[in-house]
Parts: sequence; C-alpha cells; structure tokens
Amino acid sequence: MKVLMFGWEFPPHISGGLGTACFGLTKGLAQLNDVEVTFVVPKAWGDEDLSNVTLLGADQVPVIHQQINFMDAKSKVEYYELQSELIPYLGTSEFDELKSQISSGEKRLIETTPDGKLVFGGDYGQNLFQEIDYYAVVAEKLAGEIDFDVIHVHDWMCFRAGMAAKRISGKPLVVHVHSTEFDRSGSSVNPAICAIEKEGLEAADKIIAVSHLTRSIMIRKYKINPKKVITVYNAVDSGRSGGTQVSREYTNDKVVSFLGRITMQKGPEYFVEVASLVLQKMKNVRFVMAGKGDLLNEIKQRVATLNISEYFQFPGFVADSEISELFRISDVFVMPSVSEPFGLVTLEAMQAGVPVVISKQSGVSEVVTNAIKVDYWDIQAMADAIYSLLINQEYGIRLGLKGKKEAEKQTWKNAASKVDKIYFKLLEVAK
Repeated sequence: MKVLMFGWEFPPHISGGLGTACFGLTKGLAQLNDVEVTFVVPKAWGDEDLSNVTLLGADQVPVIHQQINFMDAKSKVEYYELQSELIPYLGTSEFDELKSQISSGEKRLIETTPDGKLVFGGDYGQNLFQEIDYYAVVAEKLAGEIDFDVIHVHDWMCFRAGMAAKRISGKPLVVHVHSTEFDRSGSSVNPAICAIEKEGLEAADKIIAVSHLTRSIMIRKYKINPKKVITVYNAVDSGRSGGTQVSREYTNDKVVSFLGRITMQKGPEYFVEVASLVLQKMKNVRFVMAGKGDLLNEIKQRVATLNISEYFQFPGFVADSEISELFRISDVFVMPSVSEPFGLVTLEAMQAGVPVVISKQSGVSEVVTNAIKVDYWDIQAMADAIYSLLINQEYGIRLGLKGKKEAEKQTWKNAASKVDKIYFKLLEVAK
C-alpha cells in the first residue's frame, strides 16, 4: 500500500498537535510493514526525522509552464514563471471573486524561483491562502509523476492539494479532520475557510474524524453523510522524548499548567478565572500558561486586573523537547477547552503521570476515564477539582499513575491499523 499524504507541518517544525499527530500516524503506519508513506509538506527544512517516511517539500518541485486543473474538472488555469514581485491572488475577502475569475478561465501569474519552483513560507502567515493554492499546483504535478494507491490529507490547508491529486490520478481521497473552523472560531467563522472545508469534505471518498465530537460537527454543520465519516482517535508515541521516563517532582510549591494556543478555542480565560478561585484557598501555587496566541495580551491584562500576576508565568511557545520538563514540575494539568476536537496534549500529560482536569467539550474525554471532567464554563467545579488534587497529594499520585497506564494503551500503531483498514476498503470499492 503506497500512500501519498499531504500535511501542513511535520516535527520538529510544528505549532501544535497537528504536526505531532501526523508524525505519530506515519510512524504507526510504518510499523504495519505493508504501508509506505510519501509525506508532502509545503517546505522541508532538512532536520526532520525521516526514519518512517519519505518526506517531500513542495518548495522543491519544479512547476514551470504547465497546465493545471483547478477548482473543478472543467476549469483550467495556466501558470507561468514570473521573475518579479510576488502577486498574491487570494485573501479572505477575495475568495468569491477569485472563484468566479477562475471559473471564467482567467489566467494568473505566480512567482517561481529561477529553477521553476514555487516559494513557500511553510507556516500560517499572511500568504497562507496563496500557499494553499500553490500547494495544490504541486500536488497535481506529483500525482501525475509518482506511484501511489491512495491520497490522505490533513485538515483544510491540504484539502485542495488532495482534490487536485484525485483529479489527476483518480485515486481515492481520505480527508483527515483534526479540527474544523467551528472549533477554532466558534460563531465567528471565516467563510473562505468554511467553503474550503465543505468542498474538501464533499470531495472525499472517506473522512476520518479524531473524535465523535468532530464527527458530529461535520455532519451537522456541513451536512455530510454520516456513513462517510469514521472516528479514529489520536494516540501517543511510547518512544516520545521523555514520554515514559518523566520522574515526577513533588514539592510544597505546587504547579498547575496549561499548554496550548492561547486562543478562544482553548479556553485560556477560564484557566485564569479558575486560578483566581484556587488562590482564594491557597497561595503556595503557581500557574504556568505555556503557549502563544491572539489572546495572550488580553489574558495577561486580566491576570493583572485580578492582582494575581505574581502567581502566573507565561513562558511562551514550548518546544517539543521542553514539554517533558513542564510535565515534570506540574502537579496538575488543565485543559479547559471550549471546543476541542481531540486534545492530544492531555494524553501526553497523562503519559507523564500528571493528573489532569479537562473539559467535557473535548474529544479526548470520550476515550479516557482516569481524568477529572467538567464543563469548561463551570469554573467553580474546575477550581474545586484542582484544589482537591493539590491538597491531597496521594489522590493526585494515584490518579496520575492510573492515567499513565491508560494513556500508554492509546498507541499510534492501533490508530494506524484502523486507518489502514479504511485504505483497503476504499481500494476494494475502486476495483
């Protein structure tokens, strides 16, 4: 089984759980022996772990002067080398306009390097929409040149690449949804992103959801046929750096940690309010909010307003190699997410032996039992749970040890086996 897989990030260059999940899944698939994965990222940096995957950077694929099918099978756009300033052709407000222009057959010029390769930043910057379409150009070229059996894409940034590869090859398309725009943005969704998500979900032959929560959102919001969507839960890597080797540290000074993007989806404001309630009962505790995001300054201001700044630390983005140290000093890990498709960091904390308090509005709450689960908005219940774990060390240790055993049963090899079955069923149907 040869899989052509598209993902926007791959360790060590990641911004969150997506890259970690992609790495874990490819490693799990490699353990099955009958699967070979070619993983395409927008930009390859050269320091990735290539032991389980063939990694290709879209920025290394020449695409000078070729005709590219785009948006649908009837429309075509010709792309030519342009040695001048970059001409961005897609922003959020231009989505509908671009679609109509392409449908009418209008040609567009894009920038390439002297050897005919497209330019990618490989991140989530201001040229994201442009790079998504560049990515589709490269996907179409690769699909006509390399041998593979099935296409597998991760999240909306890669949907158009998958659709392009499917148009050229006719091979089945698996769309893997780690998060929807309704999770990330709540009621303030980006219509351009929603359009791409709907387009990709409809084009997919099979959809993998990381939880029943995510599955239900796709069915309700995008009107996707339930029979088309299969839930495959995320997992943890038993060989992860420090994963099973973390030696827990217990001192009189307690640490409660939060790790994730500081955005609406992750519920950082609830973490702050909960901290304020806990501090009314005890003072020998520090709260560590690790991560970065658009709400960071607002959160810091709220902490200052509550007069609890001396109890808070904001270390910023924590690299994968530093996460084990954060868990080592943590007495409790909290994930108060408003809408969390899965919540891989919870399994990582449990694997490290840290007792966890998580929101019921998370995919991971569907699969773990040795965790305290509360509604994200119930800050009093969350504060009570954290306080109980902090003052009763024996209780915290017991919950942490049970959680550790439970997390280690959630392996990527098991998840990969379920994905592999999806591949084979699709190929049987294709025959």
